[in-house]
Amino acid sequence: MAAFDVYGIGNSLVDIQAQITDDVLERLGFRKGAMTLVDEETQQRVLGALEGRSINRCAGGSAANTVIAVAQFGGTAAYAGKVGRDPLGEFFLKDMREAGVVINVPPGERVTGTCVVLITEDAQRTMLTHLGISADLDPDDVDEQILQDSRYLYVEGYLFTADAPKAAAHKAIDLAKKHQVAVALTASDPWLVEQMRDEFWELIRGPVDLLFCNLDEAQSLTGKKTPLDCAQAIHQHAANVALTLGKDGSLLLHDGQVTPIEGVEVNAIDTTGAGDMYAAGLLYGLSHGLSWRQAGRLASHAAARVVCQLGARLARPLTASEIADIVG
Repeated sequence: MAAFDVYGIGNSLVDIQAQITDDVLERLGFRKGAMTLVDEETQQRVLGALEGRSINRCAGGSAANTVIAVAQFGGTAAYAGKVGRDPLGEFFLKDMREAGVVINVPPGERVTGTCVVLITEDAQRTMLTHLGISADLDPDDVDEQILQDSRYLYVEGYLFTADAPKAAAHKAIDLAKKHQVAVALTASDPWLVEQMRDEFWELIRGPVDLLFCNLDEAQSLTGKKTPLDCAQAIHQHAANVALTLGKDGSLLLHDGQVTPIEGVEVNAIDTTGAGDMYAAGLLYGLSHGLSWRQAGRLASHAAARVVCQLGARLARPLTASEIADIVG
């Protein structure tokens, strides 16, 4: 039996969420709904503009959100990510460990990364990311023993924007294949797919066992338009595909079969972390003997719940009986 359901690897960031109006976002000058990499000076300018507003803070980063959610469902999770030897780094490690996630990467001397999430009234989130020391994650930070004892390796696509984290991701993937651990990759962002399309296709055609993507990312990858055409084009190369469609649900492709998963109608106030939560629900379900349809239903319902609140983490974890009711 594997000791861990999921071993995640990603950028370790302290998420700072704030609700703002469109005019504030326009004054700041960032593209709405996108993720933008910023330097420390720019991040401090943005934080200054948020003074006096209510903010929410938690350990984050895409893969970190997913492994925390796996632990919240009652699963077992570990994580590889780099933080600084500073108050934000201490906060990150404490928050992750209190959530039940094993993280053993030693802190470094640079500042801990942050992701400011600006949430407008239409529930769109605009993310401004300062990577800080998370960009120093390197192959030595990958724990082979933990990886060997995991069912899934979950790789965050954002790692491929810098050389050291990219090397760490490739080492983790190589070790996963060596130890017959399934490799799941999330495309992370349409902008990233545009920049890294060839490299992503190399991974999809090679070691990736399960690809997570949304429709924008799938369209960028394939050049096709409809969800089914996109998913089938990816499934020709990836054994398993999870294509999310927002309120319209998702498509799961496995063994040549297409499984549509219905959406859950909710009043969304913050879409931050919806894809991360979906991935957690699916990975937890598949690790705990659920069918693809059942795991997809859990993923869809969990993602719907997280968009009804601020932040990428469920304010109240799902109970075992709630999970049973969802999956039928």
